[in-house]
Amino acid sequence: MSHESHFPSPLTILSEEERLFYTTVRKFAQETIAPAVRTMDDEQQIAPGLLEKLTELGLMGIEVPEALGGAEGSFFDAVLAIEAISQVDPGVAVLVDVHNTLVVNAIRRRGTEDQRVKWLEKLAGGNVGAYALSEAGSGSDAFALQTRAEKVEGGYRLNGRKLWISNAREAGLFVVFATVDPAAGYRGITAFLVEKGMDGFAVGHKEDKMGIRSSSTCWVKKAEGTRSRSRR
Repeated sequence: MSHESHFPSPLTILSEEERLFYTTVRKFAQETIAPAVRTMDDEQQIAPGLLEKLTELGLMGIEVPEALGGAEGSFFDAVLAIEAISQVDPGVAVLVDVHNTLVVNAIRRRGTEDQRVKWLEKLAGGNVGAYALSEAGSGSDAFALQTRAEKVEGGYRLNGRKLWISNAREAGLFVVFATVDPAAGYRGITAFLVEKGMDGFAVGHKEDKMGIRSSSTCWVKKAEGTRSRSRR
């Protein structure tokens, strides 16, 4: 056996299964997404019915286990899908990207067993996920976030506001980061699963962006009195 055989194949060389998957997604993007790109950009929203078609193709649960309604693919499969869609419309690609690589993976890797069973099936079924981390005062400095979480009977009370949250208008589930113990620094930060429609939770206006306009980017806030369950 040669020494070279111990190394994985370069990312530029896809397996037969990966090529088939990429080709399928690219064909879907060209035939289904491309005709709606101009309208989605003008109207600044995902075309009606497109989310259902993404779900039917398995693109909303790429790494979700088959037992929970997903495709049970790999992270690389998600990368291939996002690349294929991005060549046609990066706005739709953002929706698929945030949903799969951030929200689904956060729950799949760090959620409790009950949370994985409950939410991965819903996410694979078209319940869009959003990742609420950024704030006005912290931006990309996640450790400086100001949203607070106070433990109360039956869960936690969150107070704070998040900005520039992708998928916010379409999402039914938000992974919201907040500080439980400010004295502990970054070790005091955790994440909570927050459902749209919970008392005190609000999604603000969509930002009027220069590009990727079909992708919604909004502020969200948790008002005092709202309770959420921790993801831990």
